[in-house]
Amino acid sequence: MSTHQQMDLHYLIDNLTNPALLFFFLGLIAVNLKSDLKIPENSSKFISLYLLLSIGFKGGQELSHSVITSEIIGSLLFGILLALIVPIYCYFILRIKLSVENAGAIASAYGSVSAVTFVTTISFLELEGIPFGGHMVAVMALMEAPSIIIGVLLMSFYNKDKTNKSSFKQIVYHSLTNGSVLLIIGSLLIGYFANDAQAEGIKPFTTDIFKGFLAVFLLDMGIVSGQKLKALIKKGWFTLSFAIIIPIVNGCLVAVLSGLFIEESGNRLLMSILAASASYIAVPAAMKLAAPKANPGLYIPMALAITFPFNITLGMPLYLCVIEMCY
Repeated sequence: MSTHQQMDLHYLIDNLTNPALLFFFLGLIAVNLKSDLKIPENSSKFISLYLLLSIGFKGGQELSHSVITSEIIGSLLFGILLALIVPIYCYFILRIKLSVENAGAIASAYGSVSAVTFVTTISFLELEGIPFGGHMVAVMALMEAPSIIIGVLLMSFYNKDKTNKSSFKQIVYHSLTNGSVLLIIGSLLIGYFANDAQAEGIKPFTTDIFKGFLAVFLLDMGIVSGQKLKALIKKGWFTLSFAIIIPIVNGCLVAVLSGLFIEESGNRLLMSILAASASYIAVPAAMKLAAPKANPGLYIPMALAITFPFNITLGMPLYLCVIEMCY
């Protein structure tokens, strides 16, 4: 076995034996054993808000110590471009089998990002000792809303039923003021303006307990994923295949292209995982308003029960392998 293959296997084993990820598998097992194990809904919501707050604040702190370079500007622009382009081609692929509403909702989800996948990837990078920049949190924040807007535009343009067209302004407002988007941007700004002494004062909250909360949250995600997976399997192979193939294509393509203007492999992996991930928090909230006829039993399980587990188990080592091959 070559040194390169040993390194790839090392990343895979390290990732699959990460305690946070093992708690995700514990959640899946609990569902299959029909256990009554569950995380209270209010606790789960608090933990998700905490993770966003913590990662946003730490990103802002790192950004405050960074010099704004052409690479950072390029990363921000590339992230926005991805959020605009990905939902367009995803929509036309999905229209082969699905309705306008379902295609638009799923395309929005796959053009947007999963903050929890991003946070889990940061945990993986820290485990491997691979550096990354705080500006990547800003990239994630900027990628959340554009795909929702593109998805709504596509549905509005191709939908013969124009009754929901008047609510477009409301949808744009909702996507920009969505709780997760607002919290990550707000935390980023607070972290940016807080001085080092002030940041050190809340470090036990923002940093020391982070991995513990991530483990509990992934346990909850495992339980929820296990519950939704059976319903999605009944929908057929088209959506199941899409939920794996599109992330692989997006993640590997960005892993290669990001090398043109991003040097650090950590930043390239985060960009790749953002391209490969799918939103199951912000997009479903927006689609309740934008596409009430779209089936949540499709776009939520696809993002949460298929794409999310794939990315945090096999996706991260795969994209990092592609990055190192092209380094």
